[in-house]
Amino acid sequence: MSSTGQGASNEAAAREKAQIQAEANEYRQAYRRDKAKSQTVGNMVFAMVICLVVVAFLILVTWRPKGEAKPKAVEYTAQLQDARKAAAWVRGPEPMPSGWTATSVEFLAPQQEPMTWHLGVVTNEKKYVGIEQSNVTTGKFPADKLGRTSDDGTTTVAGVTWQRKVLLDRKGENALVLVGSGVTTIVTGNAGYPALETFASSLH
Repeated sequence: MSSTGQGASNEAAAREKAQIQAEANEYRQAYRRDKAKSQTVGNMVFAMVICLVVVAFLILVTWRPKGEAKPKAVEYTAQLQDARKAAAWVRGPEPMPSGWTATSVEFLAPQQEPMTWHLGVVTNEKKYVGIEQSNVTTGKFPADKLGRTSDDGTTTVAGVTWQRKVLLDRKGENALVLVGSGVTTIVTGNAGYPALETFASSLH
């Protein structure tokens, strides 16, 4: 073989070797890129799992079942006694029906009439019952406290006849109204007539 032919053969071999080397390098680089991507995705998934575990733990530790809110009780007996000193007609529950809680109380005795007495109560079934009293005996006082009403018959409590009312402006609310001896007494709420009658029977 001449030197020229041998040189061409060596050059071809060198090019083939260089090509093989380049392909090998490209393969290694592609492998490294794929591996890096795989590690990155794996790290992200792992981090996400850790975050979810931490969040779940915090929720478990801090969560508390929502208990039924208890009405905030007020002490009313002292104000009831004070109101009676100014107005003997003021009435209150004696005793309060079992499980019922007074939540609001107010007596207004301005220099001039009218006087008004209010006591609000939450029943053991979480319904509202209240007494509204005044030395106003016209229809203005019931209208101010109840809004529009319609008659719904009568009911007798401890031998006394009360007028039943349906409150037209307040869904599900009723009232018992008693007018006499210069006083208007209203027992009202959304607890239904039996509860209103129970409360009325406790008033003294």
